[in-house]
Amino acid sequence: MGSDYGKENSGKVAIITGAAQGIGKAISEKFVKEKINVFLFDLKEDVFKIAKKLNNIDVFAKAIKTDLTDKQNIKEAVLSVLNTTGKIDILVNCAGVVFLDNVEDLKEEEWDITIAVNLKAPFILSQEVSKSMIANKGGKIINIASQAGVIALEKHAAYCASKAGLIGLTKVFAIELAKFNIQVNAISPTVILTELGKKAWAGKRGEEMIKKIPAGRFGYPEEIASAVYYLISKDADLITGENLIIDGGYTIQ
Repeated sequence: MGSDYGKENSGKVAIITGAAQGIGKAISEKFVKEKINVFLFDLKEDVFKIAKKLNNIDVFAKAIKTDLTDKQNIKEAVLSVLNTTGKIDILVNCAGVVFLDNVEDLKEEEWDITIAVNLKAPFILSQEVSKSMIANKGGKIINIASQAGVIALEKHAAYCASKAGLIGLTKVFAIELAKFNIQVNAISPTVILTELGKKAWAGKRGEEMIKKIPAGRFGYPEEIASAVYYLISKDADLITGENLIIDGGYTIQ
């Protein structure tokens, strides 16, 4: 495939979910910079503009509008990638949702959506994509979890549960797929200054949170993208089942 997309193309094919904004967008940009062909999965229409901007003579970038709460839609999206490229080398499960409320007030439908997007969708995607990876004798799966998967955060019941589940799921996929030369890892960030993050943690709320972080700051999408790139590189072939916490020391206290 590499010869079809420019001399400098890596030949690698990646799927990135939640690619229309924030961390997913930063990962997409990093991959394109490193000459990795990308398929951007997102429900937002903005994903088509981003893919168009990223697509160039050396790198294939294509958007696929995907509803991660719909199992059939997920399978069709993966099949579309395979029909185009014949393989998938990298999967980054980045899409996520959060509903904040006290445990006694959290609505059941909010719980269901959170689990569907943050946990079930990565399971279905990893299950489908790993079939191609097994056939190709190798691959990388990265799950974007959260510090909320290893500690409790108030008003985050569904989110904490989904991310803790995702970390556990990462380990099971890792141990089962290791014999096929497939590495599966998670990354758990602290607050990341995406556009949504900036709004959610502006003012006093953000100042109070920063005081709890030994490094004294929040993170940036590009930092997470660089960590993802390391984990999908050959330099990280011996790393699997790991949960890389990027939180400025928040969870070591």
